[in-house]
Amino acid sequence: MSELLLSFETSSPVCSVALHRVNDGSLVGQSELRLEKSHSSHLSVLVSQLLENSGYSLSDLVAVALSDGPGSYTGLRIGAAAGKGLCYALDIPLLAVSTLQSLAYQVAAVTARPEQFLYCPMLDARRMEVYAALYTHDGQEVLAPAPLLLDADTLAEQLAHHQLLCFGSGAAKFQSVLANSSQAGFISGIVPSAVAVGALALEAYRRQEFRDAAYYEPFYLKEVYTTTPKAK
Repeated sequence: MSELLLSFETSSPVCSVALHRVNDGSLVGQSELRLEKSHSSHLSVLVSQLLENSGYSLSDLVAVALSDGPGSYTGLRIGAAAGKGLCYALDIPLLAVSTLQSLAYQVAAVTARPEQFLYCPMLDARRMEVYAALYTHDGQEVLAPAPLLLDADTLAEQLAHHQLLCFGSGAAKFQSVLANSSQAGFISGIVPSAVAVGALALEAYRRQEFRDAAYYEPFYLKEVYTTTPKAK
């Protein structure tokens, strides 16, 4: 019987799933859709198809990993509900990985001389605000995930002493307010991936850093934004 880790990434418009082998950490397969609001209707289909196409079944799963947030409130809720449901049904543990940390992992893994930089994933959070954090090339947290209001002084202290690589859906907004700093580099096209979630979750699995599926809630970072309908 194979031992597989199933990972979800639903924090952004990308709906992504991946399978890793627990024994050696190898990637079995991945599948994703880059469609707005596709998570609720396609997540379970992507999981079923990935398992079938890989020649495995739900009984081969030993854990489920989720992108923990921050990110889309609705997307994170959908991923959490699906993951918790599978964990209950299969009696397997739940893992959760920071969305920002997994983004940093993606970039550091393909960066030449990665130790030269601090990695700054940024997720769009309306207007001139982003969710951001800072990590070293080996995943050490330098700045904890936080909402940042972007202006010319944002991360000024860090930029004075380090070279930053910025990426994610909010990075372009930061680039627009930064006055051509030689200490900041920007990478476009980086989106959250279940492959990175799974890679980091494997480490947590070996350390048995499991979440309580009964009480787990994603890390939204901020309260969900709602409006009251205007009276007609």
